[in-house]
Amino acid sequence: MVEVTVTPSSSLADRPVRVQVRGLSPGQLVTLRVWLKDEQGECFQARAFFRADGTGDVDPGCHPALGGSYSGVWPMGLFWFLQPDTLFRRLVKRDVAGSPYLVHLEVFDGLQLATSPQDQPLASCQAERWYVGPGVQRVPIREGRVRGALFLPP
Repeated sequence: MVEVTVTPSSSLADRPVRVQVRGLSPGQLVTLRVWLKDEQGECFQARAFFRADGTGDVDPGCHPALGGSYSGVWPMGLFWFLQPDTLFRRLVKRDVAGSPYLVHLEVFDGLQLATSPQDQPLASCQAERWYVGPGVQRVPIREGRVRGALFLPP
């Protein structure tokens, strides 16, 4: 049975996570796809192609991506190379304290250049990426022409 995990499953957006896929056939070609929807409903995604090692595992921190959104060994590549489905969109989090980005990870058999709704992943999971830690207080700043926010630790 194929399983994909993100450790930790809930973390701050600037903290590294570990993605692992287990239960594949040795040498199997797979596509790892990461996607999320921003606050306006715009989809951002990245995908990378991997060959499972001799034990049937894929770890983007150790195994090189063979292509897709990037190539080579990039432990956080699937998160760093997110691109919008619509041109000229940027991934900007407005409500930094209220909710996380819910990131979806999927593993597909073979090389999937595009994913249609009927394509079923071998495995999938979700991860939360928060922009503000628990207990952090956000104080808006408006002083003259200066606008900003002060984030105070608990």
